[in-house]
Amino acid sequence: MFVANHTSMTDIMLMFYTAKNPFVFVGKKELAKIPLFGYIYKHTCILVDRGNTKSRVEAFRRAEKRLNEGLSVCIFPEGGVPDDLSILLDEFKDGAFRLSIEHKIPIAPMTFHDNKKRFPYSFFKGGPGKMRVRVHNLFETENLEMTDRKELKNATREVILNELLKPTV
Repeated sequence: MFVANHTSMTDIMLMFYTAKNPFVFVGKKELAKIPLFGYIYKHTCILVDRGNTKSRVEAFRRAEKRLNEGLSVCIFPEGGVPDDLSILLDEFKDGAFRLSIEHKIPIAPMTFHDNKKRFPYSFFKGGPGKMRVRVHNLFETENLEMTDRKELKNATREVILNELLKPTV
């Protein structure tokens, strides 16, 4: 289960570049409306309407199916890019951690350092430069129970947040 901070549309491209395992994204349904990108997105991702319980349950089932087929899953656990650009890392949702524990697959945390600076969701901001990613050690879930979900979620968030807080070189 790949999880990373979500700050930019370039997060998706950087994830494809970084992850060597075949995977599928779980992402918000609204992005399917973007011309050209939306067509590709709709046909390659598991779409979820975050405001609809039935949609969230169906997305969870489709992710389970893909995991059972041997694919990895990528979820940005913040549930979207925060509207407030000053937020460094928003709170995490439970979905990725529930799936990981239920299917006994490890969490692979990643930190995207520069994507917000290079290509934020605010148009006419950003600029060229490096886009660094840090792939962290896996969190094994083999011996975890569903009651450990919150601890796993918080530990994963802490690893990513601590990396974001490190001084830039």
